Amino acid sequence: MIKNGRVNNEFLAHEAYLNSIIENYDTTGENFGNQDRNSLKLFDLNGLTINVKSFKIPNLVNQIAYRFFRKSKAQRSFEYANRLLELHIGTPQPIAYFEYKTPFLYKKSYYMSAHLPYDLTYRELTTDLKYPNHEAILRAFTRFTFSLHKAGVNFLDHSPGNTLIQLNGGTYKFYLVDLNRMEFGTLDFETRIKNFARLTIHKSMVEVMSDEYAKLSGYDYERVFNLMWAETEAFQYRFHRKRRLKNKIFFWRKK
Repeated sequence: MIKNGRVNNEFLAHEAYLNSIIENYDTTGENFGNQDRNSLKLFDLNGLTINVKSFKIPNLVNQIAYRFFRKSKAQRSFEYANRLLELHIGTPQPIAYFEYKTPFLYKKSYYMSAHLPYDLTYRELTTDLKYPNHEAILRAFTRFTFSLHKAGVNFLDHSPGNTLIQLNGGTYKFYLVDLNRMEFGTLDFETRIKNFARLTIHKSMVEVMSDEYAKLSGYDYERVFNLMWAETEAFQYRFHRKRRLKNKIFFWRKK
């Protein structure tokens, strides 16, 4: 098995320990969050909590693609995190990534970052519409998203669980996680508004985000809202259609 990766310059003195984390990942560390798709574990480095994401082995087609043609999710996460920080956009500090390959196939990969304490994610805003200062946080989140777009960042996984929020007594701070799907460059109007499509099913939240984004961008509110709501409904339709199809194909998995 071929192993490669990269360690952030600030953590090169701890490279041996970071390697030992990967080599003993299955039997050490503290499980964190949902373990269904990929594994997340926490480790201690001299008082600093490290968050390590172990990506599952991809299917055979992607094993070939990642081996020869595409950067891995771990590598992209590391590189995109560094790029976000250069743009002064919040994300947990990247520490390292590691990959395992055979001569012809791509296997396991790991992404390490500093574990960031947070008060909530965007998801809580969608499940509790009476969350304290709900509208203020939602408007601040919209301003954060506008700053992404202004910086030329199209976060393709802009979904409820992928933005961590620190409240800080009303000075809200936002941090992106799950970074492996991003595009960089000038964003047109449609791309900007479509970026909100996966965030909520609640029309009232779309109205608030549309209002704030229109104020920031100078776009007409009705134009922003009509497209944002249309893209939200279209995403929900595709999501539920895909789920129904999956349930039909994999009917034996039902409980």
